[in-house]
Amino acid sequence: MTDLTGKKVAFLLKRGVEQPELTEPWAVLEAAGATPVLVSEEPGTITALIGDWDRGDDFAVDLTLDEANPDDFDALVLPGGTLNSDKIRTNPKAIAFVKAFFDADKPVASICHGPWILIEAGAVDGRRLTSTTRISTDLKNAGAEWADAEVVVDGKLVTSRSPRDLPAFNAALVDAVARG
Repeated sequence: MTDLTGKKVAFLLKRGVEQPELTEPWAVLEAAGATPVLVSEEPGTITALIGDWDRGDDFAVDLTLDEANPDDFDALVLPGGTLNSDKIRTNPKAIAFVKAFFDADKPVASICHGPWILIEAGAVDGRRLTSTTRISTDLKNAGAEWADAEVVVDGKLVTSRSPRDLPAFNAALVDAVARG
């Protein structure tokens, strides 16, 4: 197993995140020795959803966007969930946070509806990536080359389609964080 000891990974999300897209990458990173950190707009807890419909668990926010500094992290994960991704992409502080990772050439991993956020950050033009098919047209219209694949790695950007692709997504995420 890859050793990620000393690596700190931000997970940017809010209420409505797709639970397995948060919990499974988080667990894989922790098992490899990394420190995942839940970053959100407000302090307290966020409630996840399962299948964009059923109420999931509550998760404690570690840092708010006002407290989190992208320089303190080695990588960023953008889990999906329709509600989560649709709301986060309208927050200017969240978009600035995401842009900072691209500007610093750090790994960014996004799954399902998460790439909606990448569109707002201006990070998809000329890149090859995947997502849920529901936002493929949005990505193409923003200049991305969209592929129907379980995982796509374009430089330091890792993307996947849905929770069913989490094994491939998690492996590519760990590799990206290890490579820096």
